[in-house]
Amino acid sequence: MFLPDPVLLEALQHQVANALAEDIGSGDLTAQLIPADTQARAHILCREKAILCGQAWFEACFRQLDPGIKIRWYSQDGSCIGESQMLCEIQGNARALLTAERPALNFLQTLSATATLTRRYVDAIAGTDAVVMDTRKTLPGLRLAQKYAVLTGGGANQRIGLYDGVLIKENHIAAAGGIAQALSAAARVAGNVPVQIEVENQDELVQALAAGAKLILLDNFSLDQLREAVQLTAGRAVLEASGNISLDTIRSVAETGVQRISVGSLTKHIQAVDLSMRFE
Repeated sequence: MFLPDPVLLEALQHQVANALAEDIGSGDLTAQLIPADTQARAHILCREKAILCGQAWFEACFRQLDPGIKIRWYSQDGSCIGESQMLCEIQGNARALLTAERPALNFLQTLSATATLTRRYVDAIAGTDAVVMDTRKTLPGLRLAQKYAVLTGGGANQRIGLYDGVLIKENHIAAAGGIAQALSAAARVAGNVPVQIEVENQDELVQALAAGAKLILLDNFSLDQLREAVQLTAGRAVLEASGNISLDTIRSVAETGVQRISVGSLTKHIQAVDLSMRFE
């Protein structure tokens, strides 16, 4: 599998190298029970319905140990996979297969979990004009991987980090001396990156609009408050709902007319997809 983004590709290789180093340490003692030149075949089984994601990370785990390994996939990232479905077959050095097994499955099950949860949220608001977005609440060291998984699940990415977008939150507002002051300062330092400001009530929304805000995050607004905010804004800014969004509530939030809904649970409240590798 090929991922065209060079930054993502570089991050992927580092993530995999770190995962292998964490697991192998000074050497895989158990794999040494197998003669070094032994060849083997194995396959990966899925034990539950999910959205597949993380093939490139999975493959890299094996290829960093055995560049000649052969992997034949029967599903691709973004596809729906089911219980007892074979995902791929692997052929190569037996030691490499055994050593890479756990890190490879860790990536595949974790990224598939994020993609699967994202797809559920996306499906929940199908037919509305809102888009599901992620946050920076990611697993340490796996941000680019998880954001790729959100895209695979049909969601959209927020800023990657603190360098490619400005989000003015309550503490920034307090430190800057107010909403207008914070937005003015952001205009001086942001350059071409987007500037978003978080507001907690209608009064702050009015202040943000008056100060020229074009991207506003509505933090923990009720459904009635969201509808009022949409009416008050009247298209002057893009509105994003955030805070306590769940699968049970996201449809109602989307129907208020906000354009974006950010969901931190996409990357932090996930349950790994049940996968296993079996030798043939």
